[in-house]
Amino acid sequence: MIDTLALAIGLHPDAPDFWLPLAFMGLLLVVALAGVVLDGFDIGVGCLSAFAPGRLKPRMLALLSPWRDANEFWLFLGLGLFMAAFPRAWGRVMGDLYLPITLLAVGTMLRSVGFELRLRAPREQQRYWTRLFGVGSLLTAVSHGMLLATVVMSYQVDSSGVWFLLFTAACAVAAYCLLGASWLIMREAGELRARAVFWGRRCVRWAAAGAVAVSVVLAVGNPGIFLKWGGGAFGPGVVALWCSLLLAFIGIEMCLQGMINTSYRNTAWPFIMTLLIFIMTFGGLAYSFFPYLVLDELTIWDAAAATDSLQIVLVAVAVALPVALVFNIRVYWRMFGLSMPPEPPAFGR
Repeated sequence: MIDTLALAIGLHPDAPDFWLPLAFMGLLLVVALAGVVLDGFDIGVGCLSAFAPGRLKPRMLALLSPWRDANEFWLFLGLGLFMAAFPRAWGRVMGDLYLPITLLAVGTMLRSVGFELRLRAPREQQRYWTRLFGVGSLLTAVSHGMLLATVVMSYQVDSSGVWFLLFTAACAVAAYCLLGASWLIMREAGELRARAVFWGRRCVRWAAAGAVAVSVVLAVGNPGIFLKWGGGAFGPGVVALWCSLLLAFIGIEMCLQGMINTSYRNTAWPFIMTLLIFIMTFGGLAYSFFPYLVLDELTIWDAAAATDSLQIVLVAVAVALPVALVFNIRVYWRMFGLSMPPEPPAFGR
């Protein structure tokens, strides 16, 4: 397949002009997926905090504290890689995505300001900064849904596409809430876990509806993608992907229902299955668009920087990325499993 693709664009498979843009595209996809998943549970918990009882909000935000700084890392790394490796697509893509990108920037700023100032505010003022963090998380989730809908509609959002844009934004909020709720189920016990089970059950069907809607609009609006998914050598893989997505959504629904009716055993399964849904959905979108950055207009080779520039960027990435990975692996190592709140020391009289 790689040899055929190289010949189709008139390049040799071993030439740097061919494999350097391909390598940076793969790296960018990995960074974007890491940002969606690892920052996703943070966004989901923030969205849920906007609707949670006041007595539970401090614990929800305290659970996020070890990962807040690491979660912000993926967004900036992805934007930096995209701008450095594919400068010819930067203006085209960002010009069409100015509204969701603006909402994303505002939401990210509100989340950071709300979280940090809550830690430094007097007790009676902390609830205001907590609400700001929740509003910023909702804006961030909505912006991700709008980004996805705009890209799926090939940046052509007319009056009829506004409803799909709004629906996708609502489903994106539900998907992040599902990820955040499943993470809370795994990390916390007591009332917060019980409420997270109910939050997850309310969100799982909306998340499934959003995945189906995005797939249908993408396939119907783009005949090439419809043919790519409809047959060929990858036909069995497509069927397996859809069956896996369906089983994952059903599994989450059954697992959450079981937690209501019986017990809280196997509390990590909803989070693991939700992660698999995010990974499969992201992989399906990447397969649909490859090798285009702008569908049917701009390939990754058309948008890539000059080979000399890419080689310099590759050296910088080879030096900086291992350090970042070691730091992040160490930070995320304890994101799984039950979290026990610290007990205040017993001071003697």
